Amino acid sequence: MSTQTQNKANQEQATPRKATPRKETLRHPWQLVAQREISTKLRDKTFIGSTAFMLIIVMAAVIIPALIAGNNNPDKIAVLNDAGAKVVQTADAIKGGESYEVTRAEDPAAAERMVVDGDVKAALLPGDNGYVVLGDDRVDTDLQNSLREAAVNLGMEQNAAQAGLTPEQLRANTQVQERLLNPGPLPEIVADFVNIGLALVFYMTALGFGMMIAQSVVQEKESRVVEILAAAVPIRALLWGKVIGNTVLALSQIVVIAAASLIGLLATDRADILEVIAPVAGWFVVFFVLGFVALAGLWAVAGSLATRQEDLGSTTLPGQMILMIPFFFSVFAGAEAKTVASFIPIASSMAMPGRMLTENVPVWQPLLAILVLLVATVLIVRLGARLYERTLLQTGRRLGYREAIAIKAS
Repeated sequence: MSTQTQNKANQEQATPRKATPRKETLRHPWQLVAQREISTKLRDKTFIGSTAFMLIIVMAAVIIPALIAGNNNPDKIAVLNDAGAKVVQTADAIKGGESYEVTRAEDPAAAERMVVDGDVKAALLPGDNGYVVLGDDRVDTDLQNSLREAAVNLGMEQNAAQAGLTPEQLRANTQVQERLLNPGPLPEIVADFVNIGLALVFYMTALGFGMMIAQSVVQEKESRVVEILAAAVPIRALLWGKVIGNTVLALSQIVVIAAASLIGLLATDRADILEVIAPVAGWFVVFFVLGFVALAGLWAVAGSLATRQEDLGSTTLPGQMILMIPFFFSVFAGAEAKTVASFIPIASSMAMPGRMLTENVPVWQPLLAILVLLVATVLIVRLGARLYERTLLQTGRRLGYREAIAIKAS
């Protein structure tokens, strides 16, 4: 009797020990898949190398133009007398200062030698009816226009003085001021550059990670690992694990790139741009996450339709077109086309942040675009999950999208 009681007690103690770990392990199976995706990518030399390459490109794109444009060394202009020096100083004032520096030359021959030797950018010499700008093989157009404007202004002032007019009387009612009806938050060149940068970051990240998702699914199908995973984990959990894991990686990569851009702007004394870019960057993250999640589901389906790596060229083509067309729209299209694209799902992830940099967009427009994108993302992910479930274990041949939609759920 004591032996039976002891065996029963041992069974009662042994049963929960076996059930508890299995229940804990399968409570959130998508987490296991997501962790596997993240850990695999972090050990992948190709992924690390591509991230490092993107960082180098971003740092170069931020720092090099700023260094070129921010070279504060003024151009030296050789002159022979005080009149020439006055013209150069006036041209420098027109440019806002620190653009041109006067360098004295003893005679025209000395000025020519200084130009040929590269000691000065150009020389301003007296001419028959004013001045002559002397260059080596060419004269910079901006420099020539500045010197011409300065010479005209000084000449008109001298002529006006001889006629008994003051400089103020001479310039009366001749000022032309600029007023913009819809001024953008950033200078046009900077806004266009950042607009292209944001669209390119989304395009390259979504395309790069999308191809990795599709390749990962095909590799698991080729090696039959997917059959083992599907036996232990629900197929939708496999999909969600891949989508969430790669979304975390992509967002982390964006944060690293943003940090590199911040360092580049601070290193080049362009922190003032951050005041405008920072709020738009917050909107960009929201658009990026929603757009990427929708595309990630489609990339996973592209992988499930294929049976080998060679099939990805055709199965991923729709995803590539969904990315490529909006990218060119957001970069090269006109204002009206960009406005329309900023409300179209996926395209809005690239077009709306760019519009917010180049024009004053009312708050309701990005909110509406996010709502439309959110609804589209939910629908696309649900459709992708159904197709993924129906096609993941189909290993006989490559399937088309129409055929996958026609397959009945088992």
